[in-house]
Amino acid sequence: MALNVKTASLREGRKNLYIRPRTIDGKHKMNDAWLALLLGIIEGLTEFLPVSSTGHLILVGDILGFHFPGKTFEIVIQLGAVLAVCVAYWNRLWGAVAGCVAGDAASRHFVTYILVAFLPAMVIGAMAYKYIRQLLDSPVTVAVALILGGIAILLIERRVKHAKVHAIEDFGLPMALKIGLFQCVSMIPGVSRSGATIMGALLMGVERKTAAEFSFFLAVPTMTAATAYKIYKDWALLSFENAGLIAIGFIAAFVVALMVVKAAVGFVGKHGFAPFAWYRIGFGLLMLVLLSR
Repeated sequence: MALNVKTASLREGRKNLYIRPRTIDGKHKMNDAWLALLLGIIEGLTEFLPVSSTGHLILVGDILGFHFPGKTFEIVIQLGAVLAVCVAYWNRLWGAVAGCVAGDAASRHFVTYILVAFLPAMVIGAMAYKYIRQLLDSPVTVAVALILGGIAILLIERRVKHAKVHAIEDFGLPMALKIGLFQCVSMIPGVSRSGATIMGALLMGVERKTAAEFSFFLAVPTMTAATAYKIYKDWALLSFENAGLIAIGFIAAFVVALMVVKAAVGFVGKHGFAPFAWYRIGFGLLMLVLLSR
């Protein structure tokens, strides 16, 4: 659905937005298609980096005036990024599932720890997500969360020197559960799901590459469940027009995330997470400046 969004001011944030249908013509369709493509690219670039993909979509969507009712677009296109993880790590994921069926202990541990880490988000998300987003879902909140999250990453990077855990299969149930609790912090827009889980893992002694990959794998059940829930709740808001724009964003997110996901692991192995922290701080400050005008 092509939409026209009016806002009293960016400074007042997303809560002041109201949405009404506009007459659909070729120009508006084309403009929305380009915006959907751009947001899909942003989703693919940022989903598996500790910079908050949802925060970027909220900020950029507000600035460019692209909004879907119920945030359906930004939730559903995340499945494109999830699909990219499944493709990039197909051999490992399928091997783990097949190993579980065959009774392999390491494969069983791998799958169990991912599911255990998913449980807190499933339970707490079902109870509190709606209220957290209603209270905190504004561009200013996102910008502040980006800055504070960047500072937290710098502090954690400085504190963590020596890794003790180098394989997901060695996590143990308590560690997996604690990482899952860290993931719940990302319900605050701008925190970053991958950032929260990776930093939580680092604090518990997990090696950087392993922490990043566990965050990728944890995204599969977490984001799939979130998307399914959102589609169920907002089914009435979907239409054929919406489907076209969502498809554009979905495909763009998949293609870009497929290129990013493996490259990200190699990057953090060499450079750590500090570059992302400085980016978060800089981007958050820039957004505060833009939102204050």
